[in-house]
Amino acid sequence: MSPTLIFDRTLIRRRLARAARHDPSLFLLDYVVEDLLERLTFIKRDFTTAADIGTPAPTLAHRLAAQKDHCPVVWMNPVMPRPRERKDERILEIVGDLERLPFGEACFDLVVSVLSLQYANDLPGALIQIRRSLRPDGLFLGCLAGGQTLQELRACLVAAETEISGGISPRVAPFADVRDMGGLLQRAGFALPVADSESLCVRYAHFFDLVADLRRMGAANSLTERSRKPASRRLFLRAAELYAERYSDPDGRIRATFDLIFIAGWVPHESQQKPLRPGSAQVSLTQVLPDKTANL
Repeated sequence: MSPTLIFDRTLIRRRLARAARHDPSLFLLDYVVEDLLERLTFIKRDFTTAADIGTPAPTLAHRLAAQKDHCPVVWMNPVMPRPRERKDERILEIVGDLERLPFGEACFDLVVSVLSLQYANDLPGALIQIRRSLRPDGLFLGCLAGGQTLQELRACLVAAETEISGGISPRVAPFADVRDMGGLLQRAGFALPVADSESLCVRYAHFFDLVADLRRMGAANSLTERSRKPASRRLFLRAAELYAERYSDPDGRIRATFDLIFIAGWVPHESQQKPLRPGSAQVSLTQVLPDKTANL
């Protein structure tokens, strides 16, 4: 059975390409890249080949190439990158889609992906493809937007559209929940899965500054069920009023939440630690823990 097409992948590529051609907003990507690379420093092993899958700018690929010397990096971007005056010979730039990875099996021992997997129509399938592209004992590190991302924007658009037209159309994407990601990694065949989340609050002077920033990220509405009719100015003006009423600080600036889910998993290998079989313990907990009923 084919997965439900939640996102219009062609439209996503067009919007990312348009953002890259103009003045892209990269502050969120830069923040996540810094965090992910810090996590990578705690992993004491050498990597020989790495791939950055779907990250919408070359920031991570360049930082990875600089941090992991003698480790060539493939950066697979959904759109053709703009020509640059200087290119890093350690980075191979290719165009591809994270739902149809152009790699064979066991190509890399490190794969990373930042702020792209949240737009996968088949997230389990994308994770399976990533796992297959890794060698045994290979590592996957990623970050994607979580379910609480832009919760304030979603609430205000729903309230404004209900008030004006008596109904709603999908405008903000439904993202994954951190509680589901560990299970999805296991389903994809990863060992030692880890998923944790971080909430980042970004403040804007005005509602329309937030909307402009999302467009500069290439993150405008790309849902397949979106309304094809242009949204009225009245809708956005009312949403801006509600946003200011509900989510503004004393200085008048509004808050926007970005829910960041960091995930990690290893391709199974015989050298990895494995949990003990149930019932194989040699010591009973009653021999270790104090008897709390003694003083009752």
